[in-house]
Amino acid sequence: MQNGEHRGVKEALDRAGAYGPDVDLSQFNVGESDLEQIEDLQKVDADTKDLMVNVGVVSDENGRDGSIVFINNSMSHCSNKTEDGVELLSTRDAVAKYDWLKDYFWKAVDPEKDKFTAKTYIEESDGYFIRVKKGYHAKNPVQTCMLIKNKNTMQNLHNIIIIEEGASLEIITGCTTDRHANNALHIGVSEIYVKEGGSLAFSMIHNWGEDTTVRPRTGCILEKDAKYVNNYVILNPVGTLQSNPVTYLNGEGASCTYNTICLAPKGSNIDSGGVVFLNAPNTNAEIMSRSITNGGNMIARGKLSGNAEKVKAHLECRSIVLEDGGLTLAIPELESTVADVEMTHEAAVGKIDQDQIEYLMSRGLTEDEAVSMIVRGFLVGGIKGLPPHLMKEIDEAVEKANLGN
Repeated sequence: MQNGEHRGVKEALDRAGAYGPDVDLSQFNVGESDLEQIEDLQKVDADTKDLMVNVGVVSDENGRDGSIVFINNSMSHCSNKTEDGVELLSTRDAVAKYDWLKDYFWKAVDPEKDKFTAKTYIEESDGYFIRVKKGYHAKNPVQTCMLIKNKNTMQNLHNIIIIEEGASLEIITGCTTDRHANNALHIGVSEIYVKEGGSLAFSMIHNWGEDTTVRPRTGCILEKDAKYVNNYVILNPVGTLQSNPVTYLNGEGASCTYNTICLAPKGSNIDSGGVVFLNAPNTNAEIMSRSITNGGNMIARGKLSGNAEKVKAHLECRSIVLEDGGLTLAIPELESTVADVEMTHEAAVGKIDQDQIEYLMSRGLTEDEAVSMIVRGFLVGGIKGLPPHLMKEIDEAVEKANLGN
């Protein structure tokens, strides 16, 4: 599965991540990789079905062109309604089928980046392979679910997504832990390749446990006129999460948008962000972050690097602090190696305006209802084109959070 040996990858097993608290990998057991197959998602137990629904994964597969479910490290379900245009396999099965796929391995993510990538590389971890064939436009999203079922378990996956020339797809990924899966670790290495004129919308909804450690590592490479939209939503407590995906706009006219929507309740430690390298002329990028800190810690990072003429990019981090005791920190970065670029950033931290609350209460809302309405508007304000399923998830999460108290 590996494409040659990377010198130093073993040494990287001791390399902490650049951000977030260090993690002792030895305290976790590698999750099972040979669990029983689930033929019909509607026949899973009620608890599992509820876990999937809470992260946007529907068991009846209505409105989905395909489904992949990983439980621990086992690909437990794979179904595909559009085999003529979309191919869904486990990563290991895909490599066995296609020799050329090895050329994509570890090109978008460096296995020596830190202990999480090194662990995934050395273990030759499985994951999912999604390929959209040239010129095919998927009518409905493909859904994937990453579920950890056991305590003290490490889920480490290596995913490959390839959108071929002129093709398009939406992916909905739901990530969650069973209520009994205490002290779990999720490592998800994802390599994404969008070919000339291709388009990918990738929406992630996370609902982890209060003592779950989450360390995704994602790299995306775009060719000429390719488009990529990354929607990252975390609206429930998590122990510690650190994510900083990187996109390379290597083809002229390529564009990338990152949208991060986050609630940080008490006890949560979240460090999220995104990096975009604009390496070709006339490329465009936008990084948008909206966070609510309700006693938890939230760090919002963003970096735009302009390395070609006539690139345009904007970075925006906004946060509301609802109560004392937590932390909110915005870290925007702009850099350029050429003169003819247009790059801007904004960052703002504040509180809900009491006048807004009082106005809405004068219109008949309770204080809780007024705060929830303001929070909903803030989280999606300025973010264009969010799909309806994400709007629904945001509304439900804000309702459950009871932010007016």
